[in-house]
Amino acid sequence: MARISPGAEAWSAAGGEVGALVLHGFTGNPASVRPLAATLAEAGLAVELPRLPGHGTTWQELGRTTWHDWSREAHAALEILAARTRRRIVVGLSMGGLLGLHLAATRPGLLDGIVAINPALRLHHHPLLRFVGTLKHVLRSYPAPMTDDIALPGVSEHAYDRVPLAALDSLLELQRTAALEDVTAPLLVMTSRTDHVVPPEASGEVLARVASVDREQVWLERSLHVATLDADADIVRARTLAFADRVAAPRRETAAHEA
Repeated sequence: MARISPGAEAWSAAGGEVGALVLHGFTGNPASVRPLAATLAEAGLAVELPRLPGHGTTWQELGRTTWHDWSREAHAALEILAARTRRRIVVGLSMGGLLGLHLAATRPGLLDGIVAINPALRLHHHPLLRFVGTLKHVLRSYPAPMTDDIALPGVSEHAYDRVPLAALDSLLELQRTAALEDVTAPLLVMTSRTDHVVPPEASGEVLARVASVDREQVWLERSLHVATLDADADIVRARTLAFADRVAAPRRETAAHEA
């Protein structure tokens, strides 16, 4: 395995009975969501922030992985979190949001809520996207069309500057197969009004397809795609904390009544 880049390591924090699984996006790494994870930990939540396979090292290594690898790692971290918490949410940025929805659909008993930040159910149109399945056999990668889609100057998520086509094709497969109709947990979607990676309309499709009765959308007016590091990061943190507290409340009340 290639060396992990500084700041891209997985991270976890002990906490109380409420936990948060925090997931980064495609070609990114934990650095893009680490400040959000730290805020949740400071508020007393148990946190697991895994480094998804192929991320935070080299784009060549990412090219040898698929969405099944990323999902297995996310699920393993969720199992670790479940062993020490009573209630849990998943918080995901971009592809991390899509993986969180996939987990909620396939393992509903382990999650009590989902926060999806610019969930990557779709990507902005690129001429290569239609041909990725064929091109991946003759072209290993292409320059990332958009890196550091962040309005604040001088801020970086330290994502790869090249996109491995085999991994991109696998992400497109996840987009096609995600069973959003099986998602029933409370859902908070936060959407950047301007996003050069994922069209904002993708959030609307997520909200329309899930079966969750409790669902809400928050618009982020000052941020681009990587909203967790952008001008609305304070809103992202505050709304995520409020959501975690709300979906955890029923168990807390039950526990207090039983005591």
